[in-house]
Amino acid sequence: MFEDGLAKMWVSFVSMGLMFLSVVLTIFAKEKLSGLLRYSVLSVTFVMIMVSGVIIFLVVATGPVPE
Repeated sequence: MFEDGLAKMWVSFVSMGLMFLSVVLTIFAKEKLSGLLRYSVLSVTFVMIMVSGVIIFLVVATGPVPE
């Protein structure tokens, strides 16, 4: 799947960025929003965390790249 170490690094950075954005949006939703908008933003952040978790799992499961 990942044959280049640099590509693997960038994919993991994207996943970490998704995690960070999810945390920021969750804090914003819990502090500032209410009603249906709050729950829709929290649902989006949940999906973002799940996607980033799957990406990180794939990066870790593929193991080290051959040199």
